[in-house]
This record gives sequence, structure tokens and C-alpha cells, in this order.
Amino acid sequence: MVTQKIEERVKPNRREQVERPWPPHQGEWTYEDWLRLPSDGWRYEVIKGVLHMTAAPTPQHQRVSRRLERALEDFIWENNLGELLHAPIDVMLPEQETPVEPDIIVIPSDRPEMVGEKQIEGAPILVVEVLSPSNWWVDRREKVVLYAETGVPEYWIVDPDAGTIEVFVLREGAYALLGKWGAGDIARSEALPGFEIAVDVVFAR
Repeated sequence: MVTQKIEERVKPNRREQVERPWPPHQGEWTYEDWLRLPSDGWRYEVIKGVLHMTAAPTPQHQRVSRRLERALEDFIWENNLGELLHAPIDVMLPEQETPVEPDIIVIPSDRPEMVGEKQIEGAPILVVEVLSPSNWWVDRREKVVLYAETGVPEYWIVDPDAGTIEVFVLREGAYALLGKWGAGDIARSEALPGFEIAVDVVFAR
């Protein structure tokens, strides 16, 4: 289905049809293929050669992301802990050929060189993904493995539909659940010691 949608958006020229099929088969996408994708409102990410498409976020997705972003940024600024950036932003994780585009990332203060002119190079200290109906399984199944393998110390999965925040921390190369918080709870971070946020504030409508 993803390949069919891409084929409708980007047509190969005659020479490309001879040299290499377009679009590539799932599992065969490269950085060069990813660069050819259009800017058409979709978020395109290639994870281990597999292309994933995410539709534009919903208003509630944006509300949730903005509230969490503001709280994190205020805390990071007050404590001189680094820099927060948000989507759309390309993050080239260690030993990966193509970038991913998390909703929110935090760059530690002792690694400002990670922030390049066009993209982030390396593993952020914290990554947040706000689930959407069109991509929840990518964040829960694909990215949880990718972020652990590439050394992201802390990964937040924020679910607007369930009203929950799950925080995973890296333990010996794999993620362990630090906590899953819902209505009435206070979510907290280990990578940013002292940061806490009320779940009800994040999901308020």
C-alpha cells in the first residue's frame, strides 16, 4: 500500500525504469531514494530499508506535543541541560543510512556539535513520539527497537487516545519501562533528573 502511494506521487524517468525499479521494494529503500520523496504534507521515514508514511498530525496531536514541548523546554532552559528541537527535524542516528523524524528531541548541553546545518547527527538524550492513528505501530514496534539499538537513553511514547505517557530507559542495550502514567498521575524523566509533568495537563482539551 505504501509503495503504491509513492508510485502515484513520484514517477520514474525512462532511464530509471531500466536501471532500477521505482519505487524500491520494501526493505530496499536507500538514502538516495528517500531524498527523492516529495514535500507533500506526509512524513516519510525509512527504517532499515522499509519506508513508512505518516499523515499530517491531528489538532489534538499538536496540542499534546506543544504542551509537553513547552514544559520540557522551560525545564531544560532553566537548568542549562541542552537544547530541545521538534518536528519536522531530521535525525541521523548512529550507523543508520537514512534519518528519522521524531516529534520532540533533546540534545545534551555537552554535545552541541550534534546539531548540524541540515540535520542532527547522533543519538539525542531523549526522544518523544506522540502516537497517531496512522503510525502508532511504527513508534511501538519499529522505533522502540531502533532507538534502543542506536543508544537513545530515554524514549517517551505519548498516547493521546489512551491518555497515557510511557517512559522507557535504556538498560544494557534494551529498554525497560520506567513508568506508565495516566489520568491523575505525574510522569517523570530519568534522563532529565527533576523533570515532572502532570498527565492531565498534557492531555487537556
